[in-house]
Amino acid sequence: MGYRIFRDSAGTEWQTWDVVPRLAERRSNDRRRTVTAAPRIERRRTLERRIRVGRRPTLSSGLDNGWLCFEAAVEKRRLTPIPMDWERCGTERLEEYCRAARPALRPNLDSLGGGAEPRV
Repeated sequence: MGYRIFRDSAGTEWQTWDVVPRLAERRSNDRRRTVTAAPRIERRRTLERRIRVGRRPTLSSGLDNGWLCFEAAVEKRRLTPIPMDWERCGTERLEEYCRAARPALRPNLDSLGGGAEPRV
């Protein structure tokens, strides 16, 4: 994973890195066909081993091959596909990529115990 920090022409500092999901994260269906009881007594209370029961979240269309993430104090953006030259291009070009990136939702920090307002 590459990583860069730059300041845009407005003076905003951006952290930039590439995100390439692992194959396991790109899985779109459950491989198990049937649920069988465990052969020995276990501590779990259900047959489901996952912490969160339900389907895994799937990646939005276009994100399955990865994206370039831009994050500033008040905003987060994603650009797909990842430009080949983003790690070595000049600041001006990186700023162009940042402007072309789509806004991304940030997690609600309240649900994580942070006490902050959710940011978009």
